[in-house]
Amino acid sequence: MNTTTLPTPAAALDNPSMGAMASPVVESHTEDKAERGISELGPELGVAGFLMLLGALVVFDSLRLGAGWADDGPESGYFPFYIGAMLLASSGFVFIKAAAGWLAARKSAGGAADELSARTFVGRDELQLVMAMLVPATLYVVAMGFTGLYLSSIVLIAWFMRRHGGFGWLPSSAVALGVPATVFMVFERWFLVPLPKGPIEALLGF
Repeated sequence: MNTTTLPTPAAALDNPSMGAMASPVVESHTEDKAERGISELGPELGVAGFLMLLGALVVFDSLRLGAGWADDGPESGYFPFYIGAMLLASSGFVFIKAAAGWLAARKSAGGAADELSARTFVGRDELQLVMAMLVPATLYVVAMGFTGLYLSSIVLIAWFMRRHGGFGWLPSSAVALGVPATVFMVFERWFLVPLPKGPIEALLGF
């Protein structure tokens, strides 16, 4: 009669080769989780929660305006009330379904990930590309209130051409200066439409 002896934890510690066989699995799982990026669970709950708040706001404001039926027809909040109610109900269903799936997966054996947590919403590489565009664009909009449209546009165009386009300083500077100058001539001089300006334009008399 053949018997098979299973290795005990102590035997695994005494045998380095067995530990080396197990470690790549753990490292691979950790690396996959780190490289996966953002799962679908967070955006699903976030968007559903935002739409729930929006729908609740529409419902409450419609009730304030009047959501009934008057003698001369529907009141001001009649149709917005039902639209907000449908938005609140549908987004609430999505939120509860996602949260229930996550809680059920947390209570299951081993804490296995639910379907939304297992699916990737955006990978790390894609997220870096998005942030590479979003952060400069956000800074551009904020800086426009202090430096005006033209100076912030020069910096933004030059940054994108140098950082992401790989162009040299000469073409980057030419385009970064030429585009705002063209916008200035078209809107400020020809159409007489004033655009946001900063302290530099004020010093130049514009």
